[in-house]
Amino acid sequence: MASNTPTVRHARREDVPAILDLIRELADYEHALDSVEATEAKLLETIAFAPSESSTTTSSSSSSNSSPLPQTEPTSPSKPARCLVLSTPAGAVAGIALYFYNYSTWRARPGIYLEDLYVKQSERKNGYGKRLLVELAKEVVAMQGGRLEWAVLKWNEPSIKFYESIGAQMMSEWVGMRVDGEGLNKLATMLD
Repeated sequence: MASNTPTVRHARREDVPAILDLIRELADYEHALDSVEATEAKLLETIAFAPSESSTTTSSSSSSNSSPLPQTEPTSPSKPARCLVLSTPAGAVAGIALYFYNYSTWRARPGIYLEDLYVKQSERKNGYGKRLLVELAKEVVAMQGGRLEWAVLKWNEPSIKFYESIGAQMMSEWVGMRVDGEGLNKLATMLD
């Protein structure tokens, strides 16, 4: 009997094509498709995956309230990220939450930084984004973490309103900073 609820689980290697498609859809939504450097090979090298479906003996549904979701491949400096995959009741991948662990020095506790949350446009208004965030919150609580945090583009009003509706607070006193590309290479050699 098929379930009428979505399934959330940690990504498996076989999910990589769907993950990359959603990353590209997100980049297109954010008007930055030309900036995507991700490839299937790069994702396979940098995400810590759950075991493949063929190597598990039980169903991997997360419809219960238990937490955290089972996971086996550890994160590492070369594989710092994890990805949750949400599938519709029909089994189609509809959303992802790509994240990594961070640390709060003031709280002396671990946390999760949500790098990207994306639900296919055709699958929005089904509670899928909230479901992914609930699973991440459960993981933070289970590890006795201090916070779940992420960034959102200032112009993305629908997302900001959604995040505020679930209790997220805009951190207006903090400004994001980034060094990448040639600036990163220059910084790395500044003292040489």
